[in-house]
Amino acid sequence: MPKQIIIAEKNHIAAVFSEDRVQELVVATGNQQVGDIYLGTVENVIPGIDAAFVNIGDAERNGFMHVTDLGPLRLRRSSGAITELLAPQQSVVVQVMKEPTGNKGPRLTGKVSLPGRYLVLMPYGRGVKLSRRIPNDNERSRLEALAILIKPPGMGLLVRTEAEGKDEEAIIEDLKFLQKQWEYIQTQANTTKPPSLLNRDDDFIQRVLRDIYSAEVNRIVVDSNHAVKRVKQQLMNWSGGRMPEGLLIDHHRERQHILEYFRVNAAIREALKPRVDLPSGGYIIIEPTEALTVIDVNSGSFTRSATSRETVLWTNNEATKEIARQLRLRNIGGVIIIDFIDMDARRDQLELIDNFKKALKADKARPQIAQLSELGLVELTRKRQGKNIYELFGQTCPTCGGLGHLVHLPGEREEEVLDAEIPTPPSTVLKLADKREPEPEDEFEFSSEESGSDLDLLHHPNYQEQGANGRRRRRRRINGTEGNGKSKRVFTFGNELKELEEENEPEVRESFPERKPFNRNPRNDNPPTETIAIEMTTLEQDVYALMGISPLVRIDRDVKEAKSVAISIGEPGQTPTVELKAEEPVPEVESAVELESESSEVESDLESNEEAEFEGSEEGKEEGDSRSPLIRRRRRRSSARDGE
Repeated sequence: MPKQIIIAEKNHIAAVFSEDRVQELVVATGNQQVGDIYLGTVENVIPGIDAAFVNIGDAERNGFMHVTDLGPLRLRRSSGAITELLAPQQSVVVQVMKEPTGNKGPRLTGKVSLPGRYLVLMPYGRGVKLSRRIPNDNERSRLEALAILIKPPGMGLLVRTEAEGKDEEAIIEDLKFLQKQWEYIQTQANTTKPPSLLNRDDDFIQRVLRDIYSAEVNRIVVDSNHAVKRVKQQLMNWSGGRMPEGLLIDHHRERQHILEYFRVNAAIREALKPRVDLPSGGYIIIEPTEALTVIDVNSGSFTRSATSRETVLWTNNEATKEIARQLRLRNIGGVIIIDFIDMDARRDQLELIDNFKKALKADKARPQIAQLSELGLVELTRKRQGKNIYELFGQTCPTCGGLGHLVHLPGEREEEVLDAEIPTPPSTVLKLADKREPEPEDEFEFSSEESGSDLDLLHHPNYQEQGANGRRRRRRRINGTEGNGKSKRVFTFGNELKELEEENEPEVRESFPERKPFNRNPRNDNPPTETIAIEMTTLEQDVYALMGISPLVRIDRDVKEAKSVAISIGEPGQTPTVELKAEEPVPEVESAVELESESSEVESDLESNEEAEFEGSEEGKEEGDSRSPLIRRRRRRSSARDGE
């Protein structure tokens, strides 16, 4: 079956495509990777678990090594307790078997092995071994005889599947390269101090080609010109100076990233989800846990079969192929339990197991099916090889801590639960801050001392329109946002406010709440019983008047009857005074309509006079009058009303 290899060397990610779907991922990340060789120091030897902890340079976690993985590190050949086979502070050469996961450190072994293209050199091994995937008996005999002849004394050799049909010269050349590599590792171990890294596959392209490339690959795509040359050079070295026939090597030149262009990232996002849909309408659920991985098969919406037996058998057979692919794609290892749809016939159960074994045959991790239990569960194990996809690309949810749900106990209000368990991520705050529009320089800003009180003003009764007569409530905030969260322009003061009112007069009028008709002839039944003096600048007075805020919010004590209080406003540093004229007659206004029409006429006359005076007055400019048009307008309005 034709395959394609996509290599993103800059990201150290490679993907294998077959039938236009990602079948396998190769990711090289982390400080400790599978195959790394370290010179370490034994820190602790614990006989209770027959294991030792080795320091390989990680400040947080030490490596774990079981007594069965000591190999040549044993102080004596006879069996015994681990305290007799290993001593603290002993320098050891170890290799990473399993990468660190969670709070666990890497799994180490003393049985070092160096993989090549056709052979695997085992410096402390014995004998010759052949890959089980070489089916031809004659070819197995030829390779076994060749390995016995070329095997270095005191070492072991493993013949890989890729050696099938290869010339003796290529296999011998691969062995010479591995021997030189081992000699370099021994030299480094004798001259450096522990802990230190002795060997690692830093060439990501060489590692991908060595582990994945086969005769079925017809296309390789890389992300740089330099990578194209290295791929060609590596393949020519393995093929006796000739390029393999029928192989196309491309350089990705599109603007879009290579992983996005070939939808590798999309496949990773889908693989992180628990649900995987099947072509017929069924689906499977994959749930990893600490001890094992559970997979459930469901028929879903598949109803095309004539009988229930056909539906179950068809869905289960589809699930076997998809499960085998997901195990490779997600790199799931350890114990795996699969709950297929129940089948009554023993014949169908055996057919399912047979199809599942065929689907798993292409997996290099050698999954082993244990049994089909009485409950219809299929149990299998798969060798762990590096980190799985959840550890590589997943991250624990900061809200629920990985539980997948939030705790809501009886008696707790929803707001308390949200405040306690749903903190705002810092990244979200930064993204929102980046999208904010820059504020104008001459925009009115509140001082830091007033910021706390300003927030309290948002909830003041005078700041919101009362919901009488079915009117819709509107909120005005200092930062230019309404209650519904929609952004609006922030009001500025000076000449810009006048231009803003002239351009958006309908919008400004809608923003202000409609007020009840003002009675100019109040019945003086309850004369003011108290006079309160408040110091406010002219600019503060205009802001409070514009937003309809009572100056009483600036005092420290509570006022029981605000309507019976007289307020005296004065500039800071001056003593405010007030004169009460309770019995002065005021002309009555019959209705709010007459009042509104009268005020509109006065405003239009004032605005026309103000424009003429503002444009034609040169004396004001010479004297340096810096008062804003808004302040002058309000003073003229008050004088006009006094004249009435």
